[in-house]
Amino acid sequence: MLPRAVPSPAASASPPGPGAGPARGRWGRAGGRRRSWAPYALLSPFFVLFGAFGVFPLVATAWASLHRVELTAPERAEWVGLRNYTRLAGDEFFWNALGNTVAIGVLATVPQLLLALGVAHLLDVRLRGRGFFRVVALAPYATSVAAATLVFALFFGRDHGMANWVLTGLGAGPVDWQNGSWAAKSAVASIVIWRWTGYNALIYLAAIQTVPRELYEAAALDGASRWRQFLHVTLPGLRPALAFTGLVSTIGATQLFGEPLLFGSGAGASGGADRQFQTLGLYLYEQGWVNLHLGRAAALAWTMLLILVAVCGAARLLPAVLRGRTARRAG
Repeated sequence: MLPRAVPSPAASASPPGPGAGPARGRWGRAGGRRRSWAPYALLSPFFVLFGAFGVFPLVATAWASLHRVELTAPERAEWVGLRNYTRLAGDEFFWNALGNTVAIGVLATVPQLLLALGVAHLLDVRLRGRGFFRVVALAPYATSVAAATLVFALFFGRDHGMANWVLTGLGAGPVDWQNGSWAAKSAVASIVIWRWTGYNALIYLAAIQTVPRELYEAAALDGASRWRQFLHVTLPGLRPALAFTGLVSTIGATQLFGEPLLFGSGAGASGGADRQFQTLGLYLYEQGWVNLHLGRAAALAWTMLLILVAVCGAARLLPAVLRGRTARRAG
């Protein structure tokens, strides 16, 4: 009896139906479309919120800056073109606020970043209880702006402040911290330094810990001291973190508002009796919400944005310019 032939899989497979191939194609195309649209669907909530709370306020502020608009009657807007911007060019209060903002920004940013570098270097050393010290370094950043400023206002009080008590003990006369020009700027800058040094120190600490330890070992074998290791190994590894903190500190200094507002103890948005520590943020608040000139406040807001763009652009171009000069001198 001959063995029964076993059909091959290819032969036993039934031919596809008339619509089998196109159906698989349709399902494949539909699945591909779903996969291609899925990232946009997941990102759409962000774009909706960014458009509502980011793009729309910018456009509305730009529109208001070209009109004479009062906060009491925003529906009655009169087209004035660039008049709100040209008024700023001849406004002595604007230039005073700009000068105060630059002075307080320099007094606060430079010591703050230098102190943050030192604190980060100390926190990187193998100390007992390093976690505790890192939490302590971040505590000022978590403190309320109002609470910190009120404490510093008492500290720099003219009659019973601890700062004048220390100065009197050292033989120096008391300082009128709130009414003096540079004294008031230094006091406001000290609040910013106290609040942000620990935050920047933790950013630097995270950047330091990404530097390969082999570089320090190689530098030590070459006879480099701790200071030279810091200059030639640590600082080059910190360039992205330094650029980030410098940019954030510049933006924060331009928008400085809470500290000078609360430090004035009743001065309000004027920034002192002689406007000695009125910043651009305070002057914007005074124009829009005290004088009710919404159009001028909007023009000032856009001017602050343009100043930030110019400063950041100059900071980006400066290294390239310096490298070009160095190359020309070497050539």
